[in-house]
Order: sequence, then structure tokens, then C-alpha cells
Amino acid sequence: MSLFEIVPFNCRLRIYRRQASSTMRFRPCIDIHAGEVKQIVGSTLTDAEGVGPVTNFVASQSAGDFARMYKKDGLVGGHVIMLGASEANTNAALDALQSYPGGLQVGGGINADNCQFFVEKGASHVIVTSYVFRDGQIDFERLEKLKQLIGKEHLVLDLSCRKKVEDNKFYVMTDRWQKFTTTSIDEALFHRLAEYCDEFLVHAVDVEGKRCGIQQELVELLAKWSPLPVTYAGGASSLVRCYFTTERNSMLTMVFELCYHQDDLDFVERIGSGKVDLSIGSALDIFGGDIRYEDVVAWDKKRGEN
Repeated sequence: MSLFEIVPFNCRLRIYRRQASSTMRFRPCIDIHAGEVKQIVGSTLTDAEGVGPVTNFVASQSAGDFARMYKKDGLVGGHVIMLGASEANTNAALDALQSYPGGLQVGGGINADNCQFFVEKGASHVIVTSYVFRDGQIDFERLEKLKQLIGKEHLVLDLSCRKKVEDNKFYVMTDRWQKFTTTSIDEALFHRLAEYCDEFLVHAVDVEGKRCGIQQELVELLAKWSPLPVTYAGGASSLVRCYFTTERNSMLTMVFELCYHQDDLDFVERIGSGKVDLSIGSALDIFGGDIRYEDVVAWDKKRGEN
């Protein structure tokens, strides 16, 4: 008899569920490739033989080590992503989930056959993209099946996207971000999909892993369109970044803008109206970047106290 038949979800684990609010949070990540924790430029992942992805960083610590650190530091709602199907990746993901039960989401190759398994093993949510798309279109039958199997409260839909220059719209990417779907994101899409899931996760594929700056337009659209908690990932680079966003010539205004946009966390908090959470990967010092992890933890702790 399955655990799902005898124990209600809410009785098994004390899971983290983000409530829609105007208080932004930092979301940690653990990306797993070939069984190791890595930071990879996601758009370089490919199925082509002999072609490896561009790797920014390979950690000496295990996925479980990072999970225990996130738990100790009170970081919630982070995601574990398995980059490729392998036993090594699955084992590393399970190590993370069992080290922080109820505190992490898991994605990468999730489907109707394995979604229950990962929730039983400690995932607060499973993250799904490619499985719910067929021939570039959303397969609502598959979405409904996932909802019936684990409940919408355990499902995160990954709508990671790229902009097409032809029509200036953002389109959902699938299959390791190698394939454009025919589905562009808009307010109607978010509201329809909200019937099936608990949160959204959106990587800005054009800037993910490149530390070249937040894709401002996408963050603003997510804040405007999503009725559910949504996490943005991609392009974060600094906690001392200066953004020049005013076109006015007033020196007083220019100084104000320089002080106001003091870092990527505060920048996303402002342009996302506190509704869009931020995940930072390659830019963190724990992954070889320049942003001090302890500073991000301190920033998040202040928001959690509000």
C-alpha cells in the first residue's frame, strides 16, 4: 500500500508553502549535474554527443551539505534541479531532500511516474516543465493528472522563457531549454495555470548563469501577471550594482536613483513590488561568485521578520 493511500500529505511533513504577499524572499538553489553540485550556463545544456555545457563552478561539498546549510540559515523554498537523468543525480537530489525535509523543491525530469516518489522522499514541491508540454502546447490532461496524484499544493510549474525578436514576446522553453514552445507567457496563461499549481518558477534563459544583470522587463511582467508566488532566476551579479533608470537630467534625481538601486536583491524587490522572489546561483561566493552568501542570508532574515 502506498504512503499516499494511508497518510494525508499535510500529516507527513511540515513543508514550506510561500503565501502570496508583498514581502520578497531569497530562494536558494542546488543544481546537480553528473552527481555533483555545479553552476552551469543553462542555455549551453545539450543532448549532442561530445558537447558539454559551459560550467561556471563545481562544488567540493555534496548536495546534502548545501541543504543542511540552507536549513541552518533558515532559507526556505529553495529548489534542487537535476540537470540530466542519471542515478547519480537522483541520489544527490535525495541526499538534499533528506537533509532538509519539507524545505526544498525538486525538478528535472519530473513526470507522473515519479512525482509521488520525490514528495514521499521529502520534497515540499516538484517542479515540472517539459512533461506538461506536447508539440509546443500545454497538455492539460497531464497537468490534471499531476494535480490528482500529488495535489496542486505540491506542484510548481517552471515557465522558464526566452524572448523572440520576431514579436518581442517571451516563450516557454523546454527540453533543457533547447526547444521553444509555441506558448508565450501572458496574464491569461498565468491565471489559467494557477488552477493546477502552488507556485511558478521562471528562469530568464537568455541571462541565466551569465551574471550579466537582471532581465528587468521579465520581472516586471511576473509581478503584474502572476496571481501566485513566483520566483525569478537569472542574471544576478552584484550586491553593489548601480542601475541608471531615469531619463531626467536632474542631478538630484540621478543621485537618488544611484542610492535606491543599490543591489540586485533590492532592485528586484522594487521592480517586482515585493511579489517576485529571487534565486541567485553563480553570483554567490559559495558558487565561485562575488556576492557574499552571508550577506544574502542577512537580507532574507530581515524580510522574514517583517
